[in-house]
Amino acid sequence: MSAESMVKIKQIVPGICKGRLLLLERYVSFFGEVDPESGCLREENICISNVVLAFKGTRGSTVAPYIIYALKKNGKNPICMLVEEAEPMLIAGCVVAEIPLYAVEDLSKLRGFAGCHVKVVGDTLKVECSE
Repeated sequence: MSAESMVKIKQIVPGICKGRLLLLERYVSFFGEVDPESGCLREENICISNVVLAFKGTRGSTVAPYIIYALKKNGKNPICMLVEEAEPMLIAGCVVAEIPLYAVEDLSKLRGFAGCHVKVVGDTLKVECSE
């Protein structure tokens, strides 16, 4: 059995965006919460490397661009990022690290698709799940 869904997105930082979806329905603080050497969230031990990372947006520090760049330099970065709120520090980090960034109007439309394969096609995020 398989399921497919399409979600409208807006490109902020261009690039290829396809891979397994990791959905965090919350804000992320790159400074303190993300370990740039392992590519994991420190307290939860959830790794954000080599996935399509979807989250509400960032909170906290102006250090975020440096952490995002360090993730890229260490080869532990997400394939791309999908956010509801793209604030300047997140955009700057993605530009410097060359990580594609897309705005999603309603992140809740991705509920139930964690672990599924997603890819950007034009202004749409195509989600494919198979069981």
